Amino acid sequence: MQPILEIKAFFFNAKTDYLPYYKQFSIELAEDMKAKDLLAFIREQNENFTYPEENLLFKINDLIVNGDQSMSDVIERLGTSLQIDPINSYRSMNGLVIKDNDFMQSYELLAPFASEEDLEYYKTLYSVHYASETEKFDHTYIGDAILILAHKMITEGSEHKEAILEAITYPHSSLLDCEYENNFFNAQDHTATIDELKMMVKPPKTDTPSFIDNLAARLAEKKDAFLKKEEEVPTIVSIEGKQIAYYAGAATGNTDSINEKIIQAGSKVVSFSRANKLSGLSLLEDNKTLAYTKAATTLLDALDSGAQVLIVEEQEVYDMFKNNFVNIEKTIGRDIALELISSADFMDSKVSTGSGNHKSRETVYMREMTVNSI
Repeated sequence: MQPILEIKAFFFNAKTDYLPYYKQFSIELAEDMKAKDLLAFIREQNENFTYPEENLLFKINDLIVNGDQSMSDVIERLGTSLQIDPINSYRSMNGLVIKDNDFMQSYELLAPFASEEDLEYYKTLYSVHYASETEKFDHTYIGDAILILAHKMITEGSEHKEAILEAITYPHSSLLDCEYENNFFNAQDHTATIDELKMMVKPPKTDTPSFIDNLAARLAEKKDAFLKKEEEVPTIVSIEGKQIAYYAGAATGNTDSINEKIIQAGSKVVSFSRANKLSGLSLLEDNKTLAYTKAATTLLDALDSGAQVLIVEEQEVYDMFKNNFVNIEKTIGRDIALELISSADFMDSKVSTGSGNHKSRETVYMREMTVNSI
């Protein structure tokens, strides 16, 4: 017997609706069913359900698929409870049909320097443009596709390198606001391309520091360490019986071992949707507001999913959260009542479970934090 798919499908008509809404459908998975077949089944049950007949792309559980995507692969990875959305809900005109003029508007940034071949290549990046994670946070963002085209033109020897870099760097939201993330069901990772472009715009400093510079830096580090030590106070974080989420971010993470230890501590594992999304670390230097917004979105997602404690895999991300916590709260306009523990501290600490089948009365972690920290 084939599994039953529980579908939550997006509906919106710009001519008649004020806000989008969802309708529920139950559909039996047919043998060799593709994503486009699923949409056709929904339309059979509701004639108002609309989707593009050509260049069919849409989201299933926030991942972009095309019409030929195998539904067997989808349910193997995502399960049988699925949400259908346009590739960009903000731009929906009628159901999954969107107003996509922004795609070619971005191309106009490079059109003066581009060839017909460049234009044809850019058109192949349609899905990349709408897979942008950055656009979710800033609707004026120029898109990842135009950045990838810029990289292609430059690496192929365009004589307009400086003009191309200027064109993709100085609009309101552009290259330096991009923290590339893969939002495709089938991976497309352009992180290296974006990083190379950023290096062209902001090359690393190459001046070799003098002996005096190095000495001054070491003395400053010692002074900072001394002052920090004076400010630090021990903080006890109790975790037993609490609801705990694990944030891996860009790292592969240790989900199984972390979850095992959470359960061993007599606590409950909490899942949240942004557990493997980025949180603005790479944007901190160039766009603090966007970095804080992404960080806040991750922390609030964990909090609103029921977490009381968040274990953070990457030390740099943990430090970013901790050192900028007040600014993160101010940017999002909400208090974030969430305790943070680094993955390293969590795994290095011993979780007491008592003897036999009885857990200890309380499991705690001691960590050093500044007075002005969380």
